[in-house]
Amino acid sequence: MQTQPLQSQSGQSPASRLDQLFGVRKPIIAMVHVLPLPGSPGFRGRSLSTVYDAAVEEALLLEAGGVDALLLENAGDIPFLKPELIGYETVGTMSVIGERIRRECRLPLGFNIVANAAKASLACARASGAQFIRVNQWANAYVANEGFVEGAAAEALRYRQLLDADDIAVLADVHVKHGSHAIVGDRPVAEQARDAEFFGAEILIATGNRTGDATPVGEVEQIKAGSSLPVIVGSGLTPDNVAEVMRVADGAVVGSWFKDNGRMHGGKVQRAKVESLMEKIAAFR
Repeated sequence: MQTQPLQSQSGQSPASRLDQLFGVRKPIIAMVHVLPLPGSPGFRGRSLSTVYDAAVEEALLLEAGGVDALLLENAGDIPFLKPELIGYETVGTMSVIGERIRRECRLPLGFNIVANAAKASLACARASGAQFIRVNQWANAYVANEGFVEGAAAEALRYRQLLDADDIAVLADVHVKHGSHAIVGDRPVAEQARDAEFFGAEILIATGNRTGDATPVGEVEQIKAGSSLPVIVGSGLTPDNVAEVMRVADGAVVGSWFKDNGRMHGGKVQRAKVESLMEKIAAFR
């Protein structure tokens, strides 16, 4: 029986994998919340050029504010589809957005095609030259807004091999937000972290209950107790809690707080808010 986690293709230590991807201590990965795409209910009346331009504009503002990486998400495609129902149009348009941002920005780039579409994220990353993906349910299973969602690791790692894309890193949530974990309720968070590492994730993500909620420090500590991998927070980091969170976390994903309305949808990135958070982060580097 296998007793060790799957080894990273890079052969590096977990900490150096984080350094290799982002080049700094305590990296801040900023979300680019893409507008509704063709096929989703919110796309009506839009043009693709508007969607493309808005994503590039958001990416440039975030880069100018000093973030360390960008993570593209089809955030406007509400209600989100389960992975097997996501169409070619989503992969095609998100890949174009990724390539356009890569032309304009120098930051590391990742994809999170929701809901939990690891293979779609890998396809986008491979097509546009991105360096990482985020997968919300990598191991085990849970009941999400979209219904029953199973861990993506087994199929995703085989698909990554098929694409000759082992250099694309996997950032995986543990005890992911927006769902019920009754299915794995008999497995403590530390054990769920061990499962994600065992199934080949390279960096782990701790989240709050929903987008924008602060990530409990205790949850970060539980994930670290069960894994040797770096752990970043995936929700709720602000200048007010940065000292408490960064005491234990190895970095963070930030999206909603950078907007003028503090929400994922309907707001605009404010460069001043980005800069204010990055000033706080500088103290931990």
